[in-house]
Amino acid sequence: MTIIVTGAAGFIGANIVQVLNARGEKNIIAVDDLRPADKYRNLADLDIIDYLDKDEFLEAFRSGRFGKVQAVFHEGACSDTMETDGIFMMANNYRYTMDLLDICTAQKVQLLYASSAATYGGSDVFVESREHEKPLNIYGYSKFLFDQVMRKRFAENANTAQVVGFRYFNVYGPRESHKGRMASVAFHQYHQYKANGHVKLFGEYGGYGAGEQSRDFVSVEDVVKVNLFFLDHPEISGIFNLGSGRAQPFNDVAHAVANAMRKLDKAQPATLQELVKEKAIEYIPFPDALKGKYQCFTQADLTKLRAAGYTEPFLNVEQGVGRYIEWLEANSGFLANPL
Repeated sequence: MTIIVTGAAGFIGANIVQVLNARGEKNIIAVDDLRPADKYRNLADLDIIDYLDKDEFLEAFRSGRFGKVQAVFHEGACSDTMETDGIFMMANNYRYTMDLLDICTAQKVQLLYASSAATYGGSDVFVESREHEKPLNIYGYSKFLFDQVMRKRFAENANTAQVVGFRYFNVYGPRESHKGRMASVAFHQYHQYKANGHVKLFGEYGGYGAGEQSRDFVSVEDVVKVNLFFLDHPEISGIFNLGSGRAQPFNDVAHAVANAMRKLDKAQPATLQELVKEKAIEYIPFPDALKGKYQCFTQADLTKLRAAGYTEPFLNVEQGVGRYIEWLEANSGFLANPL
């Protein structure tokens, strides 16, 4: 049967297509908005049977053009947390996903969709429960509102096929170069180190010391594994956190990037303190534009995910970032420079 991936030329979508191909799945329809056009490179080494623009996809799907569809991985969205056009954000992220849900429900198609840890916003508890959800921007709200719809449908037992929402935390890894300033910290620090021999981090903010603001950094390798686990278990529906389950400071990312680059240069690893002293890690003032809109700490509670039967371990920053830097070096010609 056919599998559809929206946002297929994007970061997580392209990685899902890659792993589906590795499993022998070639009957894949890719949906995206190729602006910028450079995103096509994320699909150039992958196997799909068709491509549709996101504006023509819903009507084609609704009309039954694709025959029997097994599942839709809905990764397409505007993920810019600094976007201020609420009309665009709600149409693109919320209403589009609502329309897709209605089609999947009518055709009994599994729907696995991207939610976000941005739904928690100003909260310091990261459990999939309404009282902990406090989005700080319109992006987080667009994801939050659709999750509320799904909760209502779950409560009413209204779904005729699997629906799973994944609250992605800070995802990093291959095929994210097109995201520009929204690409991961690891991606930007790789380019900073490559160009200047140092990386930059935010200084003190929110009661945290320089570089000590902490996030749940999760490798896209693990994100795809979890997505595929639920594809293989269509009997499970719900909203699940998808992070590593551990909070690590941005200093850990910078440390991992710098030492991975030193390894490539055949140099010995250095401690964080040594890297700061050598000015391989530099701290910059926290930007005014992010004040009041920035999560200083995130850590996915994986209790619900584990209870659903997912038992695989998650890569930590040292493991995942080290592998990512090796990939970036091996695929430098494939990448666009960051904004």
